[in-house]
This record gives sequence, structure tokens and C-alpha cells, in this order.
Amino acid sequence: MNISKYISDKISEVQTGTFTTSVTKIAIISIAAGIAIMIVSFAILEGFRNEIRDKIFSFGSHLQVSKYDTNNSYEGAPISKNIGLTDSIPGIKKIQPFARKTAIIKTDDEVLGVVLKGVGRDYDLSAMQQNLQEGELIAYNDSASSMDVLLSQTIASKLRLKVGDETIFYFIQNPPRARKMKVKGIFNTGLEEFDEVFVIGDIGLIRELNNWPDSLAGGIEIVLTDFNQIDQVAEQVFDEMNYDLQLEKITDRHAQLFDWLKLLQKNVIIFLVLIVFVATFNMVSTVFIMIIERINMIGVLKAVGATDAQIRQIFVFRGLRLTLKGLFWGNLIGLGFCALQYYFEFIPLDPENYYMDRVPISWNFGMILALNVITLVLTMLAILIPAAMVARIKPVKAIKFD
Repeated sequence: MNISKYISDKISEVQTGTFTTSVTKIAIISIAAGIAIMIVSFAILEGFRNEIRDKIFSFGSHLQVSKYDTNNSYEGAPISKNIGLTDSIPGIKKIQPFARKTAIIKTDDEVLGVVLKGVGRDYDLSAMQQNLQEGELIAYNDSASSMDVLLSQTIASKLRLKVGDETIFYFIQNPPRARKMKVKGIFNTGLEEFDEVFVIGDIGLIRELNNWPDSLAGGIEIVLTDFNQIDQVAEQVFDEMNYDLQLEKITDRHAQLFDWLKLLQKNVIIFLVLIVFVATFNMVSTVFIMIIERINMIGVLKAVGATDAQIRQIFVFRGLRLTLKGLFWGNLIGLGFCALQYYFEFIPLDPENYYMDRVPISWNFGMILALNVITLVLTMLAILIPAAMVARIKPVKAIKFD
């Protein structure tokens, strides 16, 4: 039997009604509140980052290859859709062609300039599927170009269009051409730079308008297996592609959004460091008080032959017990709150300011485990500070202490 643990358990049983009881409750509450806030903060931060990134990826993949051009127009010179990178570079999940075409949408009452982004049946529209508010994705034809388009909620509201309506697209070229298009679905990303400009359609229509064969596209989008490897894969793609092509990372194309997300993460980390500091400081204070209240006991234990290490272990076990209680309640509260928000979405947001209509939650159990381990380790290390004062206590003075 471990005598230090036995004495620690007995102290816990007889401390009811003492000043230490109130202090230990405060320590448990501070740890519970700290871990709960950290879990909720990281879950919301990761959810927010993932939500924004998914919305950005719905309009562009991780890497984009296009013809080198000093003109910053939406339309560019065509390139071959077969650039031969899939087999030679690890980390590439999919290569998909696209094309853009500027157009003017005219209804009976309104006129609006847009950019039609053409994609093929093999284009991954799963991210766009999540943004759909009404209708469905484009239906492709085997023999002819599809006349279906996806409009944003912003464009549809301005033009007073709804799913199933037909409208005229006037394409800006020489000579100008017009096509009657059908609204197949309405999406909403919450990102103004996309919702106010882009319309999703069939790349076959753009090839037809530009007199391109099926082997050409306006550009190539590269989807990666791991977004975190974007810099390494981009270097390899750049080394292998032709000199007349240019490569652009999505983090550069939308630098402001990604810089904002990085800044948000830094602020949250600073906030969480302060929370951990407060929790560990409270535990140090609690152990100090427990030692002072047990000065007589320490003196008696030393008088009967107990070592300083054994006495320190008594308070370390006591601190560990309090920390584990705090972690248990903190995880219960934090995970419970996240589960309620994840399934019931009871906290709404203003889409105009936050790009989404509810507080997002992302489940990262590896991060949750890391938060618990870090809190436990730092708290236990902090407990060693007051426990070290046991060696300075003299048995004679301790027994007489009142």
C-alpha cells in the first residue's frame, strides 16, 4: 500500500467544512472552466476555419495552373487539359479543367454582369453541394452542352430569379452571342467576392462559344490530398510545368481571407495560454493553503520518520485528484456544449458579418486529448512548486505551529 496516497485519501475525507474545502472547489471550478473554454474555443475556431476554407475551395482548388498572361482578366488563353502531373507528383488527388467567360444576364427588369465558370461532369462539386440553398446541381448532357446554371442567392435576388426560371446570357465576344439558360440551383457561400460575381455552368458551353476542342480548357485546378502540403506540392508542380504556364496557390489568390484566419488563430492561442496560467496559478495557491493547514500533521509525520518525498507525494496526490475532477467536469461541459451546438445549432450568426448562419463546430479529438494532457502536465508541474516547501518545515516548529 502506498502510504502517501492513503493519507491523501484520508485528508480528502475529513476536510469538509474547512477553509481548504472552499479553496479546492475554486481550484476544481477554475480547471473545469479552463478546459471547457479551451475545448469550445478550439472546436469553434476549427469549425470556422474549415467552413471558410470549404467555401473558398468550392470556387477554386488548392492549386491553379493557367496560361501566363500579364492581363488580369477573368478570361485567359486556353491550355491543354492534359498536363501529366497526376502520376509523377505525390500529394495530388485530382486534376480538373475549368474555363471562365464573362457575360451579361438580362431579365425583363434587370441587367447584371457576371462571370460564368464552366466545369465538367468530372469536376468535384461536393463543396458546392453544401452551399446549395435551393434546387440541385447541373445536369450534363451526353450530346450537347448543358444550359443549366447555378446562381448565387445574391445574383438571384438582384435579378429576381428563382429555380426553374429561364434567362438570357449575353456573352461578351466578337461577335456577341446569346444563350437562354435555366436556373438549376441557387447557392450561398456568404463570401461576397464569389456570390456577387460567379455563376456555375457547363465548360462545354464555353468551349462551344470559344470554338475550342475538348482537349483545351481555360485552366487546370489541382486538388491535393492534404491542404497542409500545399507549399511542397506547389514547388514540385512548378518545377515540372511548361515555361509558358503560371501556378497560383489558393492561399495567394485569397491572401486576405487566409491571413485573417491565421490572425484569428493567434489571438485564440494567446487567450488559451492565459486560461491555462490562471488554472495552474489557482492550483498552486490551493496546494499552498493545504500545506499551511496541515503544518502540524507534517511535523508529526516527520517526527515519526516520514521522508520529505513521502510527504510531498501526499499533496501531489491531492492535487492530482483535484485536477482530474476539474478535467472530468470541464470535458463534460465543453463536449456537451459542442454537441448541443453541432446537432441543434441553437446559436445563430449574421451571415453578412460571419459568412455563415450559425456557430460551426469541428470535432478534433486529437486536439481535445492534447489540451487535456497539456493542462494535466502543467498543473502537476505547478504543484511541485508549493510541495517543495515541505523540505523547509522543521518538525519541532511544525508541531508547535498554531
